[in-house]
Amino acid sequence: MERILKKMPDLKRLTPHKLRHTHTSLLAESQDAKIESIMARLGHKDDRTTRQIYLHVTKHLKEKLSKNFSDVMKEFHNLS
Repeated sequence: MERILKKMPDLKRLTPHKLRHTHTSLLAESQDAKIESIMARLGHKDDRTTRQIYLHVTKHLKEKLSKNFSDVMKEFHNLS
């Protein structure tokens, strides 16, 4: 990490924890990642820790959820 930061000083605020957080947030956005798998990867025994610290709702996930809801409502309307 230190070697990379010396070569790229613009990344001086990058930390292993920030990389871990980003990695976990991206995992949470994938449809295949289950909370149990993410917990195991992070070494968490309590899902509360994983949910509170790492699984915040990202902008992309909010948009995806909104689209999913819209699709469900369109489907429901077509059944009526």
